[in-house]
Amino acid sequence: MSTERRASEQARQDRFDHGMEVLGRVDGEAGRRVVDSLADVSPELGHQIVAWAFGDIYDRPGLAPRDRQLVTLGMLTALGGCEPQLEIHINAALNVGLAPEEIVEALLHSAVYCGMPRALNATFVAKKVFGERGLLPVATQ
Repeated sequence: MSTERRASEQARQDRFDHGMEVLGRVDGEAGRRVVDSLADVSPELGHQIVAWAFGDIYDRPGLAPRDRQLVTLGMLTALGGCEPQLEIHINAALNVGLAPEEIVEALLHSAVYCGMPRALNATFVAKKVFGERGLLPVATQ
């Protein structure tokens, strides 16, 4: 194997390792389960989630992790049909310091732009996560 190829493979592994560290900090074990679940069908997709989405994009200095999670929650709510991903990212939002009240407020705000059905679906996912984490009832205004 050429030196250039070895360097390229090492750089790929370094990006993956950095992404795994970020993924662990943000999503914890849930993120690792998603990547592991792809091992027998699309390990490259798992690699890209870790190396690109978390290592390259999520860890950029321009936004704090809590702000990135607010954007992610809004986008997943807007897309609709992303409830499994919303569950992971609502947990991640809590992991990076968002309070349940802030998450509920963000999902309520999304109703204006995404519509009631999508905001309702996202809020029910949040309710499930909050219940699993012993965070119900949520005190909102």
